[in-house]
Amino acid sequence: MSSVILAKRPLGFPWETTDPFLFCVHHDDAYPAGDERMAPPTASLQGRRIGQDFEGKDGWRMYHGEVVPGFPNHPHRGFETVTVVRKGYIDHADSLGAAARFGSGDTQWLTAGGGIVHSEMFPLLEREKPNHLELFQIWLNLPAADKMAEPHFAMLWSKDTPRVTITDDQQRVTEVEVVAGQLDGRRAPPPPPHSWAARADTDVAIWTIHMQAGATWTLPPANDERSVRTLYFYEGSTLRVGDELVRDHSALVVESDAPLKLEAGDGGCEILMLQGRPIGEPVVAHGPFVMNEREEIERAMTDYRRTRFGGWPWPNEHPVHPRDAGRFAKHADGRVEKIEG
Repeated sequence: MSSVILAKRPLGFPWETTDPFLFCVHHDDAYPAGDERMAPPTASLQGRRIGQDFEGKDGWRMYHGEVVPGFPNHPHRGFETVTVVRKGYIDHADSLGAAARFGSGDTQWLTAGGGIVHSEMFPLLEREKPNHLELFQIWLNLPAADKMAEPHFAMLWSKDTPRVTITDDQQRVTEVEVVAGQLDGRRAPPPPPHSWAARADTDVAIWTIHMQAGATWTLPPANDERSVRTLYFYEGSTLRVGDELVRDHSALVVESDAPLKLEAGDGGCEILMLQGRPIGEPVVAHGPFVMNEREEIERAMTDYRRTRFGGWPWPNEHPVHPRDAGRFAKHADGRVEKIEG
């Protein structure tokens, strides 16, 4: 009997991905209560490589942040970032003049296209209790025809993101958050216009899946037999995929053209699913630039040195919004959205 698991890879940092995806990382940081700067207490910074802190000391990281954790301004060209926040908040600012604070189930979808600079800072808003931050950042490639598209900033708010609840014969529940694609007639908010996911025939799906202990659910087949589907099993004791029991947290490339039964072990499990029809073009990457040819990477580096992709309209490299700003988005055209809660 052939296996429904076509490939199995350990979960490192970052997680391995398959075309059309380029990169996926799961950030899970148990930050302490914040001080008046929305930063960790000074004493807790001892022994860290400030500005390059990826060690996970005490269960959290400063990353490239020096006061507030996060990633100060940095450029991208040639792909998209999809940032799905499960817990906590992110403060965004970019070279388009767009800004946002988002979290608690929100997703930011940013098309870098021909070039954008952005910052992603993690303000510790709670003064009296810990600040837990959990998010996925996923890089989705752009085809050659769209690599130099106009940059685009979009917010997919939690209130607009479908959540599908499936109950099995034993009344055990599976909950699926549909960030991209559709499930049971529920379609995710539209991605940016030049995204690979915006094309009708690319079958891009990004789902987060929570299964209660012992829950069973049959994953429906992909819409396109060419789609590649990866299940990132990252939390839980075991996951049965078809007839195979998976005990290790793994990236599982599975058959996508037929229904696939999943069964959670004791304690339940958490899964991220990435799916899509491959772009099938050469990929040449250098840090924050992903193009098709080496000469295009060299051009990206030259363009960034020359233009800074439009410049940086913010007073510093790591903008953080006021503590009481709430969840909001200020778009490049000046339009402002404010979200309750």
